[in-house]
Amino acid sequence: MQCVRKVTEDLYWVGANDKRLALFENVHPLPNGTSYNSYLLMDEKTVLFDTVDWSVCRQFLENLDYVLDGRSLDYLVVNHMEPDHGSSINEIMLRHPDVKVITTKKASVMMEQFGFNTANVQTVAEGEKISFGKHEVTFVMAPMVHWPEVMVTFDTTNGVLFSADAFGSFGSLDGKLFADEVNYDVDWILEARRYYTNIVGKFGPQVQKLLGKASGLDIKYICPLHGLVWRKDFGYFIEKYDKWSKYEPEEKGIMIAYASMYGSTESAANILAAKLCERGMTNITMYDVSKTHVSYLIADAFKYSHMALFSVTYNLKVFPPMQAVVEDMAALNLQNRKAVVVENGTWAPQACKLIREQFAAMKNMTVLNEPTTITSSLCETSYCQICELADLIIKSMNE
Repeated sequence: MQCVRKVTEDLYWVGANDKRLALFENVHPLPNGTSYNSYLLMDEKTVLFDTVDWSVCRQFLENLDYVLDGRSLDYLVVNHMEPDHGSSINEIMLRHPDVKVITTKKASVMMEQFGFNTANVQTVAEGEKISFGKHEVTFVMAPMVHWPEVMVTFDTTNGVLFSADAFGSFGSLDGKLFADEVNYDVDWILEARRYYTNIVGKFGPQVQKLLGKASGLDIKYICPLHGLVWRKDFGYFIEKYDKWSKYEPEEKGIMIAYASMYGSTESAANILAAKLCERGMTNITMYDVSKTHVSYLIADAFKYSHMALFSVTYNLKVFPPMQAVVEDMAALNLQNRKAVVVENGTWAPQACKLIREQFAAMKNMTVLNEPTTITSSLCETSYCQICELADLIIKSMNE
């Protein structure tokens, strides 16, 4: 049976949700599942904007057939070829052999690579326009947001921006469609941030270019390929995207992440958190890197102005889960953050030196403290050093 919702009078959401999928891109945990959004415009011509992952194709096809109600599908606009949106393209072509596919040149090449028939493909470039009857759309190139073939499509008639992976989020819709149907800042922003920072975060300059282009459009709806549709309060989410893509922290606060084998390093991290709270800083999150997926740490690294990394030394290297966190920060282009680093080692501690070297290779990552070393467990000297770190962090936040 169909599960469809109207976006506007003649535009329908015909996507589907997947609450069974455990890992997005087989990497990032999905405790709340994900949506695959596809949209069908019923004008003089019928136009489908993107398809869905193969895992939910059956529901998608039922939705599509229900809205078409016997009409043929005239056009398929492919904004993004990644398989979670493009894997059902061939099924659409088989069921609607006369459908004309509109996409970018790079996406057309990718379609061939995935083994799809490209005989009915029409490629478009920046600024080209097509009329489907009452509705006219224009195409805006958005390379590396987050694949090189990406474009977004703007319906100039009703102000709908089909934004591909931009403005998306993890999480299944569970019957909702619009961002104003939920308490977004409570129930959705964490997964939206984790989605952006881990999926698109590396490509901040490209996102800034797209935001610049979008600022010249009279947008009334934002229809992403994952997550909720926006029809009001755009400024809230666009401000988030602006900060994330400029690598500016959203808030003054600190993420404390620790890598502890037997508890001594964890104890030091807890003491720092307590001393910060005593000094009035309560905007703190704390993670055990061995138990927390790296995507959650990346999200908070983007959110907060400061971080504290506590790591044991392991085989004369940084403890592997902590090393993965630092490497992901570098890979996702994180910058403009201030940090303190604390190491622990019973002999030959190395973590401070190695993390500092990695931060030095990144952009504007400032380590505030000289090497702070715990030898096996806290003593009076190292305890006092942790207290001094709390003062140093507070001072830095107030500057």
